Amino acid sequence: MPTAADDALARAHRGAWAGVVGAVARTVRDLDLAEDSAAEAFAQAAERWPRDGVPGNPTGWLVTAARRRALDQLRRRDGLTRRLPLLVVDDAPREDAERGFDEAAERVDREAGREVPAVFGSDLLRLLFTCCHPALARESQVALTARLVCGLRTDEVARLLLVPPPTAAARITRAKKKIASAGIPFRVPSGAELPGRLDAVLTVVHLLVTAGHTAPVGDGVVREDLLLRARELTGALVALMPDEAEVLAVHALALFAWARRDGRHAGSGRLLLLAEQDRSTWDTATIAEADALVRRALRRGRPGRFTLQAAVAGCHATAPSYEDTDWHEVLALYDLLLQAWPTPVVALNRAVALAQVAGPAAALDAVDGAGAPEDYPYLHAVRGHLLAALGRPAEARDAYDRAARLTANTSERAFLLARRDGLGGG
Repeated sequence: MPTAADDALARAHRGAWAGVVGAVARTVRDLDLAEDSAAEAFAQAAERWPRDGVPGNPTGWLVTAARRRALDQLRRRDGLTRRLPLLVVDDAPREDAERGFDEAAERVDREAGREVPAVFGSDLLRLLFTCCHPALARESQVALTARLVCGLRTDEVARLLLVPPPTAAARITRAKKKIASAGIPFRVPSGAELPGRLDAVLTVVHLLVTAGHTAPVGDGVVREDLLLRARELTGALVALMPDEAEVLAVHALALFAWARRDGRHAGSGRLLLLAEQDRSTWDTATIAEADALVRRALRRGRPGRFTLQAAVAGCHATAPSYEDTDWHEVLALYDLLLQAWPTPVVALNRAVALAQVAGPAAALDAVDGAGAPEDYPYLHAVRGHLLAALGRPAEARDAYDRAARLTANTSERAFLLARRDGLGGG
């Protein structure tokens, strides 16, 4: 049975991993070292907390342990004294670093002893914008941020990006090397720089929302830790850029996903389709907050891709029932979204809405023309649903089988196989 220390450590890992990495990176400006030191701090906590008790401020304890590890590594590796001038944090007086390791470590301890969230929020944003620096290729920005800020494993990053794991690993490695070799600063960009950096940041945070809403791997349907991280990050971005429509929209998407998380699975953990979900489990206050953000975003002119997605999510979240959903409005929004963001995933989602408006035959034609890769499980899941609706059970079973083989999520696989078995004749 898990102990109190086990539970505390698990909660800290879910909620604080990226913040610990960010706090250490702000001090040492070395992402590899920050990541390794965070891992060592968690390992140290696993050894000491059951023996010594859970500290009053677990996150502060982890930040302190990780920073001490990192500074100790630097001292042994390169000579900390020589590197101290390079380790000055952006918002700290330069003389702090010149007082030597002991005083720097004391300052770290004092920081870690404070209430952490405000410090953490700025560290997360620094880490986010560093990973999305324009000197990096977009594909590397996304992979690195998913790894460091979102805390996803390399195989999860690969699933999220629809690439093989070695490709995801190579992108992460290249990005870290580029940041180190180019001396990319660890800071939130100035106001004039923000617009040019925003799309990559929002793309990555949107991926985080997607991964939290439907976990790419594992046993559960939802990853609450990722959704919580998405709420934190998008909330911090709204505080930074309160008038940017696409920022408001991504925050709304994070809130919608958070509000609906309990309805996405049954008590047994079985995945529930939107039509099956008990809407009384949804958090109506958070949905209202998100809906207000969508309306603010829509009032700011021609909607971008995130605003349109948030508007679709709002249609689903505010409908009194699945049957009462305004599918014509949803389809119209997808038509606009497909113009703004012509991707196979958007085309597939549009086909689901089209099935409600024009029937499964029209939707199946749209799916077949979507251009989705053959190893994308949702392509076959949607085909299976439509083929079953068209009374073509043998083809539907084959489609569900293919989708089940391709997904790495246990709940999704069980759902797809149940659908296949429900068609009979297998």
